[in-house]
Amino acid sequence: MIRNLRRRWQMNKVRTGDGSHLRRFRPWQLFSRSLFYIRLADDTGHSHVYAVDVRLLTDSKSKADHEAGKGKPPASLYRDGLQIARSNVPTMFTVPGGVIHVATTEFGVRRMHYVTDDGTEQLLQPDRRSQEGRRARLGEMFPTVSRLLALLSVVVLLVALSLSALQGVEVLTEIPPVAERVGTFRSPMRLSAWANTAVVIAGLLAGYERATRVRHHWLLDTAAS
Repeated sequence: MIRNLRRRWQMNKVRTGDGSHLRRFRPWQLFSRSLFYIRLADDTGHSHVYAVDVRLLTDSKSKADHEAGKGKPPASLYRDGLQIARSNVPTMFTVPGGVIHVATTEFGVRRMHYVTDDGTEQLLQPDRRSQEGRRARLGEMFPTVSRLLALLSVVVLLVALSLSALQGVEVLTEIPPVAERVGTFRSPMRLSAWANTAVVIAGLLAGYERATRVRHHWLLDTAAS
């Protein structure tokens, strides 16, 4: 029931597009824009290219702004190069055979999947010039390096999450009522200021690396936030 309510809420945010043309991805948009494609056939069997354009630094628009076509929306759906829908994120765009789920984090896109009516999921194809496209090409050209980077990101986030948990428990047990009931806790990991800074920077880089692969875990990736 909660899932259905969330789905309905996200789909209700979608507004009709203004018919504008999809613009090419430019090099200077590497950290501010994500662009994905998928080819789908309609009920008549005709094939169309659908594109989802995400503006990562764009603020949410009001309903009136969307309906008036003002400014760049956080997410836009294009069919054969023409905008047919626009929305704030997270959102779901209705397309032939299912919906496209779109969601972002502070690091980039965390969900860009075509979900069919039977529940099958497929990641959309990133534009080759985008950060996601460049990361995908790295995986194709140097698969071993790609796997090592992915593993390193997970390890870094696990370490950062563990340290955050220990520090959180230590702070919590310093509260007098809590200390009286369970005693105080001292984290066995005492990091210097520069070490803490290094962990924070490493966590940010790990979160960014996972975002370029459209990977996200509700607990693990909180360590990068």
